[in-house]
Amino acid sequence: MVARDLKALGLYQARALAYDGIEVDILEHPLTPEQRRIYDAYAGAFKVIHANIEAALEATGIVQGEDTLNKNAKSAALSAFEGTKQRFFGHLLTGMKCPSLIRAVEADLDAGRSAVVQLVSTGEALMERRIAEIPASEWDDLNIDLTPRDGILSFLMHAFPVQLQEPFTDDDGNLMSRPATDADGNPIVCKEAEEQRDALIEKLAALPPVPTALDQIVQKFGHEAVAEVTGRSRRVLRIVDGKGERLALRSRPASANLAETAAFMDGEKRILVFSMAGGTGRSYHADLSCANTERRIHYLLEPGWRADQAIQGLGRTHRTHQASAPLFRPVTTDVKGERRFIATIARRLDSLGAITRGQRDSQTAMGGSDAALFRESDNLESDYARAALRQFYSALWRGRIEGWNAERFQESTGLKIVHEGGLKDELPPMPKFLNRLLALPIAEQNQLFAELEERIAANIEQAIEAGSYEVGVETVTADSLTVAGRETLYEHPGTGAATELVEIVRRDRLVPLTAESALEIGNRDPGPDGQPRLVVNTRSKRAAVLLPAPSRMLDDGGVQERVQLIRPATRDRMAQAEFVASNWGRTDEGHWRMLWDHEIRELPSHRESRFWLASGLLLPVWDRLPAENMRVRRLTSDPGSSPGQATGESLIGRVLDAEQVQSVRAGFGLDGGPAMTGAEAFAAVMERGNALSLANGWRLARRRLMGRDRIEIEGPADTDLPALRRMGCTVEIVSFRARIFAPNAAALERILDRWPLAA
Repeated sequence: MVARDLKALGLYQARALAYDGIEVDILEHPLTPEQRRIYDAYAGAFKVIHANIEAALEATGIVQGEDTLNKNAKSAALSAFEGTKQRFFGHLLTGMKCPSLIRAVEADLDAGRSAVVQLVSTGEALMERRIAEIPASEWDDLNIDLTPRDGILSFLMHAFPVQLQEPFTDDDGNLMSRPATDADGNPIVCKEAEEQRDALIEKLAALPPVPTALDQIVQKFGHEAVAEVTGRSRRVLRIVDGKGERLALRSRPASANLAETAAFMDGEKRILVFSMAGGTGRSYHADLSCANTERRIHYLLEPGWRADQAIQGLGRTHRTHQASAPLFRPVTTDVKGERRFIATIARRLDSLGAITRGQRDSQTAMGGSDAALFRESDNLESDYARAALRQFYSALWRGRIEGWNAERFQESTGLKIVHEGGLKDELPPMPKFLNRLLALPIAEQNQLFAELEERIAANIEQAIEAGSYEVGVETVTADSLTVAGRETLYEHPGTGAATELVEIVRRDRLVPLTAESALEIGNRDPGPDGQPRLVVNTRSKRAAVLLPAPSRMLDDGGVQERVQLIRPATRDRMAQAEFVASNWGRTDEGHWRMLWDHEIRELPSHRESRFWLASGLLLPVWDRLPAENMRVRRLTSDPGSSPGQATGESLIGRVLDAEQVQSVRAGFGLDGGPAMTGAEAFAAVMERGNALSLANGWRLARRRLMGRDRIEIEGPADTDLPALRRMGCTVEIVSFRARIFAPNAAALERILDRWPLAA
């Protein structure tokens, strides 16, 4: 298996998923210390270039102090610089990934598989520029380095601002500048800017070259073993003949792509490299009618700037009439800024897997599986990511990112986020942020990207906790799913198709966490003393393992530290400050284990809950269903649980909780309906923050006191206090006023039995 072979080499991330019969697996290349040194050296050089461009703009007269005298010249210079920088680091990373790619391809060949490598850039323009500088007599024995570095050197030679600008006043009296020329019309060169440019060229030219990816592959395996399907008409090959081993320029005929494709499909060559320019209309799949039916391992080495073309390339190796589906392997590095190049690909691939993901089992009716190749936090185009980026900018401005502030960030990236003492209304979008991040030294970009990732994860976590996180259509599984009741909400007058409300009783086997398993979890993230953080609640006599939890990002960019309590049957999260003020405290293992085992013995064997499905005809009534938590699930009920159904009934529809059912039925003009249980009411108020009204005029609402969320009963008179205390409620004096709180679902159940919810 590919996973086994490559795991031994330490070359991949073990996350794979089948999309429409295609297995997808990321190949990640960790940069070596030498590669990191080279990358950081280039990043440092670009910082110097950026600073020198600003100085050159002023020296040449394009900029004067805070004023720009020639906006077009400044815009052209900076635009050319940013474009060159973006292309350079993309090509540099593509070249740096090749060692892992080459080792993976070698493992494929040894295991009887064929490799297909997809890229965008071939370096042909770079090669032609370099060849033009070399006498034709040396083309058969070249001493040449083809490296992305030449692109930035070419920029410095041709686009770095060195021509002097002369000031003038336009018709409106504005001070402007324009290129200065001598009496013969020749440009006047600024010596200071020219010296800055030459010093930068010398610094960059001394850095170690990183060859282009295509040349590395062809020269490693030899052009006799690699089928190249690109737009190149000439290429530099490593030749071994009577003259010895050397680099030589060789032409490719117009029919080369056709011949190379045939050689690969016939099995004469087992490696194929194609670019979008050379691969249009061709197929490289394991065609049953061709000699080479080995499984294709499709490497997306360079995704390029257009996600649709990158996904299109996948279709070259995945066709009908094939012996096997390909393994699709996007190739990336551990450089955080490179996420710019795979974020869109991740989103497109994930959308392709919507049907497959819908077939996966979900362990909860209201939750979803996390067994996806690309996590939602990998999608940098999501609403969660966009919100996180704005939170990140806010945190920078407020000085809440260690070692960084808005001024340093703006100087390092060239991104302006502050205007007139506050954050700009129009902040740089994600693509521009990631492009600029890519040119920072790896340690700096990893730190900043980690801050962004933390905020994305926190936003997703909050969405999950609020029940608004969308994971697509998923299958609900449980020990038992019984249809407890159904009623018709709506019947279409033309077709007779009905919208039904189906009540489902769910029963799940409760498998508590053993003390040994809990200790093992605690040992993975121990306290400062190296021991699991074992805690007990002095009031409830419950035991838990204390772990850190993802922080919650506040709207102002601040961070709320949180902790997680691992219990025998639950995982609870709370703010760090709330935990410190609570009744939880550290204890020894003996006392902790006694309480833990006692709680397990008290737990029931199964847990029962209920939910509803709005199923059948949904589109005509979609606007009459709740606008929040638009989750769609499918399930198969227990055999015989539905009238007239000897086998299980397959259902699909919108999931509703008890509180939503009340409002939906009212929206359709239906009276009565299921009464909300204490547990359902507790979840509605405490977890979702919804206030509930009782028939006697009282109100249940979530209130935060002393750092804790509580359910307060608003409206009782002083004569009601004794009865409420007997039901398990607590009475506390806050600001000289008696306030009544329901501490748990059991107390709410007793209250609702006596005073039901308002209709």
